[in-house]
Amino acid sequence: MTLWRPTGPEELALVRASGWRAWPPRLPEQPIFYPVLNEAYATMIARDWNVKHSGVGYVTRFQVRRAFLDRYDVHQVGGDTILEYWIPAEDLDELNANLVGTIEVVAEYR
Repeated sequence: MTLWRPTGPEELALVRASGWRAWPPRLPEQPIFYPVLNEAYATMIARDWNVKHSGVGYVTRFQVRRAFLDRYDVHQVGGDTILEYWIPAEDLDELNANLVGTIEVVAEYR
């Protein structure tokens, strides 16, 4: 399944350091990893939030095995297209093990 994630420069640097194959561990104040289900929602966050807070926002795209994602509910957190998974931080290593291919940057906003 294709997912997207808006991210800032610090997180993207850690993804790059992994060879584009893993999301970094969450910080203590970040108990949930939030990948989103569509590029438009990821773009909105990258452009409107990441740029405001760090000067640059990136939209990433990645593939995850559906069998892994089937354990989690999709959460609608706004309009009809504002959809995301809530993956607990302790499950992030398993999510990374279920990535198919690499994490790609598909857009950059400044």
